[in-house]
Formats: sequence, structure tokens, C-alpha cells
Amino acid sequence: MGKGDKRSKRGKIWRGSSGKTRPKRKKIKTTEKTEK
Repeated sequence: MGKGDKRSKRGKIWRGSSGKTRPKRKKIKTTEKTEK
């Protein structure tokens, strides 16, 4: 849970990686910046 966790959405945003919790899709508008 948090920035260091690579499995969480927040951790994936922080790392810049994508996967099941944070898929790379252009259709869906991501609210990553407003989530904080």
C-alpha cells in the first residue's frame, strides 16, 4: 500500500509501470493527478 508497493495503483503511477491494477488504455480517462 503506497508509493513503494508495485502492486498498487499508486505505486504503479509512481514507478510509471502498468499492469492489472493500472492498465495502459487510451479510451479510459485516468484521474491519476486528482487522486492525491
